Amino acid sequence: MAKYLVETYYTCSFKVNHYLDQIDENELQNIEKRDDGKYEILDIKLDKRKTKNLDIKAVNNNANDSLKKEISVVKNEKLIKSTNKNIINKINDDNGKRFSMPDRRKGYIQKASVGNHKVYLHTGEYEDGKIGEIFIDTSKEGELVKALMNNFAIAVSLGLQYGVPLDEFVSAFVDTKFEPSGKVYGNDRILSATSILDYIFRELAISYLNREDLAHTPSISKKDSLENDIEDQNQFLKIVKDITSKGFVRNNYEKRLIDLSDIKINLKGKK
Repeated sequence: MAKYLVETYYTCSFKVNHYLDQIDENELQNIEKRDDGKYEILDIKLDKRKTKNLDIKAVNNNANDSLKKEISVVKNEKLIKSTNKNIINKINDDNGKRFSMPDRRKGYIQKASVGNHKVYLHTGEYEDGKIGEIFIDTSKEGELVKALMNNFAIAVSLGLQYGVPLDEFVSAFVDTKFEPSGKVYGNDRILSATSILDYIFRELAISYLNREDLAHTPSISKKDSLENDIEDQNQFLKIVKDITSKGFVRNNYEKRLIDLSDIKINLKGKK
């Protein structure tokens, strides 16, 4: 694996205060060599960055030397704390940011029956195919259960949009047990579920995370290596991936394609 070194150059303005018992010409001439001063940072500006391609062996051999040089350059603890504080503030600014869904989005609807209870799962995707929202509709349930399921779906959607990985939800809700449960009808990959939540997150894991271990039937798609080779060679397949719901086709783009190259359409009107 290639390694890269990013060098960042800063322009730092600071002042140093020295407390001397007495002042004479010799001390004033050698004042810059003393390490007992107190630093006060006035300003730090980003100057430029350079990227270098490094050899892994060279990185490992020069790791200790680089660390020693960095320690010798940065001598004051206040400068380190100030730099770390700026980095932490920048990270905190990026965290907690909601990535809103596009106004026009892709997705799919899956209808199934869990223990004679119909469940409709709606999904919404970002432009890159990543899931960003879900909607859950049920039948034969009271208004309280429907309201709870709808608000649960909103909570999961907000978590996805704030950066919570789908895998975390899958780990939390797969294999949960409560009624209704039992056989699943209408889904070609899931045959039974211990609860509605178990069914929903199994379906999402299979469609968006390729979790074949949670499916009850084998996948009909070809091997991943063969699919990757075709994707690299076929530009049209890449276009299809951009406009097709990833969850709907479950990465089976080839099987969903229809060749219309030999079909001719006559657009001339009647005379």
